[in-house]
Amino acid sequence: MSYYGAINYLYGLQKYGIKLGLEKTGMILSQLGNPQMDFRSIHVAGTNGKGSVSAMTASILMAHGFRVGLFTSPHLVSFTERIRINNERISESEVVSLTEEIKSQISNLKSQIPEPTFFEFVTAMAFLYFSRNNVDWAVIETGMGGRLDATNVIIPEVSVITKISYDHREFLGETLTDIANEKAGIIKKGIPVVSAGQEREAEEVILTATGKNSSPLFIYGRDFCGTLKSCDLHGITFDYHGHELQTPDSELTNLFVPLAGEHQLFNACIATKAAMVALQRTVHVAWDKSHNFKRIKRLEQCMNSNNGSNRSKSSIPPLRIDLLKEGLSNTRWHGRLEIVSDDPVIMIDGAHNPDAAKALSEFARKHLTDYNIILIMGIMADKDIQGIMSPLLPVASEVIFTAPNYGRAASPQKLAEIALHMGFSSKVSNSVREAIEMALSEFGVKSSELRMKRENVDSAIAKLQTLNSKLILITGSFYTIGEAKEILGEKAVLGSLRETL
Repeated sequence: MSYYGAINYLYGLQKYGIKLGLEKTGMILSQLGNPQMDFRSIHVAGTNGKGSVSAMTASILMAHGFRVGLFTSPHLVSFTERIRINNERISESEVVSLTEEIKSQISNLKSQIPEPTFFEFVTAMAFLYFSRNNVDWAVIETGMGGRLDATNVIIPEVSVITKISYDHREFLGETLTDIANEKAGIIKKGIPVVSAGQEREAEEVILTATGKNSSPLFIYGRDFCGTLKSCDLHGITFDYHGHELQTPDSELTNLFVPLAGEHQLFNACIATKAAMVALQRTVHVAWDKSHNFKRIKRLEQCMNSNNGSNRSKSSIPPLRIDLLKEGLSNTRWHGRLEIVSDDPVIMIDGAHNPDAAKALSEFARKHLTDYNIILIMGIMADKDIQGIMSPLLPVASEVIFTAPNYGRAASPQKLAEIALHMGFSSKVSNSVREAIEMALSEFGVKSSELRMKRENVDSAIAKLQTLNSKLILITGSFYTIGEAKEILGEKAVLGSLRETL
């Protein structure tokens, strides 16, 4: 198969949309030799915070010397963002070669099952890539829901459920209980569960599921928690409190994560707890798969190299505080209160449901209240549009509605009509590029004159401290902010290769 043949095949899978279920994924992986059994994993479900928790957890494990795979979705700019090992993205050539191999291997299954969906195929690709590259751990984020998500074929060491709220109702159900039942579907018999603090309906579902499966459950606010010490554009500093710690006050102090927003406190504590539980099981739980013996020895050697080779296995501390701090501080996760230009200041955030929009609004009210915010919003038509707008429109001095180049996008005109009904006037633009140009015209610059700038928070803060500073905030959808990043100069690799409904 040629390069173009492989890529065209992947694009062709998009027409199958999203179809929840495990049968096809299981059969494909069986045909590939069940690569998901070659590494330990942490499974992350939830509505908001999945990506941040996954990135932080992976970073903590990496700091402890492990080789760590990370599988997330959707991507912002490049398809290759989805599959990483130790923060290195899969290459385009590897995507092509794995596509050729998997397509060839599953050709014999066509008489037994329909063609896989895009996400089912990519999930198999990620697992095979991680197996081939000998990862010790893989942090796996669900695509949608959990119970019938293609990733739910794994038996993880820890199951993680972040905050559950309303999203994807057409697939997951109309009530919070329905949605929680789908998310809690990742809970496996005897496997520990780390959960965010949830609304009562969602918590009851998780308590029932863990009880039925005899799974130890750790809930934020009940079994562990955090204290926020500072929060600004650089990130957050916090203390972690948990009964399992052997420090005098059972806490870890002055932990820093370079992700902005007070909501990252909960995500960081969940990631910390998940890593603790995972590392504890690394020491005390042996795999029962004979073909994984080599991987077990490798994990033990890795732990020994980090903690002193002369110690017995039972005395190895499962987590080192210095490495935990290093892992958290080295976390990189884009698209969440991310500054992508400092002159003028442009911030992007992937808020795409009411809870995420509320978190973004709270950050703006506390940290950007002295600045005139030019808000660029592009929202998917199947989302709770008014619920997303409601917390964000009041913080903006000017609103520009737009639509990313994606079939599910709501028209800017429809967004403007809804905003007007809510009492807010706005401008409309038929493309993200045009919306950015419209906002930049107030600064006398064009998008072609900007360069994507990273690690520029100090410069941005200095810029914002000038009197009556303006800030461009782009949000409403991952598709909107991804397109914005590409317009502002980030090169896309297979950028349009994504799920469709």
